[in-house]
Amino acid sequence: MAKAIQLRTLEDIAAFLAASKDCAAAFRAVAALGLPDCWIGAGFVRSRVWDALAGRATAQPKDDIDVVYFDPADTTKEKDLTIEAALGRSAPEHHWSVKNQARMHGRNGDAPYRDTIDAMAHWPETATAIAARLEAGAVVLAAPYGVDDLVDLVVRPTPIFRHKMNVFRARLAAKNWRARWPEITIVDA
Repeated sequence: MAKAIQLRTLEDIAAFLAASKDCAAAFRAVAALGLPDCWIGAGFVRSRVWDALAGRATAQPKDDIDVVYFDPADTTKEKDLTIEAALGRSAPEHHWSVKNQARMHGRNGDAPYRDTIDAMAHWPETATAIAARLEAGAVVLAAPYGVDDLVDLVVRPTPIFRHKMNVFRARLAAKNWRARWPEITIVDA
């Protein structure tokens, strides 16, 4: 079991991710593509933080690495698949999932998003609405709801997602996060 560490701020989390060789390689692979308003988000950050806070070593990710970007000029799914293939060639040890947030509002039944961070504000849980990327060689984070729920191991719906509670509950059941992190607290409203 790894030693639990203190993670309380965006800066703490950025430093933690920057210190990981696995994360650094993923950030470099994504940055090399030069995609507009591009981030690695969701479980890539959340799971590592929760593992660290729970004092567990982070295993090689079995879930997809969620790459999100915003390009209203080309919202085809084929572009996302082309980017996934390029990432698969440059870093085949990972499973990549790429989604242009300029088209995801349609799938989610929302008004069009302004940018990637606006799209993240429409994600289901506050603890998952976080992403990181390299800027001028440094890891930076975006968290439209802050990091309190993430670092306190709290799962709650985002304010925008509260009208989709059936989807939120189904996602919780499918993810079964309590099996891996019994320490989490789920706030269901």
